[in-house]
Amino acid sequence: MSETNTPALQYRFDGPEDAPVIVLGPSLGTTWHMFDRQVPELARQWRVFRFDLPGHGGAPAYPADSVGDLTARLLATLDGIGVQRFGYAGCALGGAIGVELALRRPERLASLALIAASPRFGTADEFRQRGVIVRTNGLDPIARTAPDRWFTGGFAAAQPAITDWAVQMVRTTDPGCYIAACEALASFDVRPELARVGVPTLVLVGADDQVTGPAEARTLVAGIPDARLAVVPGASHLVPVEQPAAVTDLLVRHFSTAWQPAHDSTTGQTAIPAAPVKPVLAAPPQPAPIAEIAPAVVPPQALTMGRPDPYDAGIKVRREVLGDAHVDRALSQADDFSGDFQEFITRYAWGEIWDRPGLDRRSRSCVTLTALVAGGHLEELASHTRAALRNGLTPNEIKEVLLQAAVYCGVPAANSAFRVAQQVIREETTPEA
Repeated sequence: MSETNTPALQYRFDGPEDAPVIVLGPSLGTTWHMFDRQVPELARQWRVFRFDLPGHGGAPAYPADSVGDLTARLLATLDGIGVQRFGYAGCALGGAIGVELALRRPERLASLALIAASPRFGTADEFRQRGVIVRTNGLDPIARTAPDRWFTGGFAAAQPAITDWAVQMVRTTDPGCYIAACEALASFDVRPELARVGVPTLVLVGADDQVTGPAEARTLVAGIPDARLAVVPGASHLVPVEQPAAVTDLLVRHFSTAWQPAHDSTTGQTAIPAAPVKPVLAAPPQPAPIAEIAPAVVPPQALTMGRPDPYDAGIKVRREVLGDAHVDRALSQADDFSGDFQEFITRYAWGEIWDRPGLDRRSRSCVTLTALVAGGHLEELASHTRAALRNGLTPNEIKEVLLQAAVYCGVPAANSAFRVAQQVIREETTPEA
């Protein structure tokens, strides 16, 4: 694979060369082998294209920290081999890529299947916290707990070989690419845009999925105009692995009956005609509560200063650095007395200073930690130690910053700072049992 401005993805083909193409997108921490049991049947009718995420399955380790970047790499790879129009099925992060395709490049997509997917995967804090754990402890803690997230207890106990395969799949992933993929999921939120997904969509979920379960699936179905829901019993998050026959059957039925023809005849693909009436794979869901798909909160009134109000950038940076929970707590506690101050620091500290391009966030964290030690601001030091971990500093690098501060700010100040930082680092880098 050649190195270009948009690195190509590692891929493989199965099935007849002249058949319409179906693309299968894997989940975070997995490889294209998660779809091994679906390929033989799919390849009877379609040319099956599978790809690995960057740094997964031995793929080149070019980290991608947004779903948009991953989607661009997939399209560049398909462009390079002459595939213009295709059906797409993706699991979890692979499903996020599918939604991005439907929103940004709908002319490329003939049909869509979203497996164990969600319009927003948990909270940004959860995935950034996972990145902190990997940066500090490596991938082993994540790998050891993967079977609990991916499979039902009965399946994991009855299939030790598959359980071991899952653990090794995560262990052999490039840590930097895994962390970047966590960042991609942290920033992914398409709830306000679901109504623009215009391609026929199957939403498929395991009934026992505790990661992105039936509730998230119903949010997708409620928001996407032409969507059908299929809930697979006896399956958790990696439903294609746990219930391969059911998933294969659902995918074959969906892609055979819901293939949207191209708008022109220049694609070189052979479209499969749509059936007059699509089968209903599950009872139509009740509309999701409006709160589940509500648009983002509107920021304060923009200032008339001849340039964009820095509040918009400030609230985004503040959340990315300090975390949603911290910012939500600070804003919820604001009242008539302190509200102006919260708006002030969001606009100027975060929108003006932290968003300046002259220093990266790691450097700004180093400067901030040193300044807080010098001023003895231990409460702020705790939140900014967490922020430093989120910004990519390792515990050893934070230790070096505090040792440097001890020389120039004084040993008593550094002594107090070490106690605060030590407690925060223990809390943030200890994997959950």
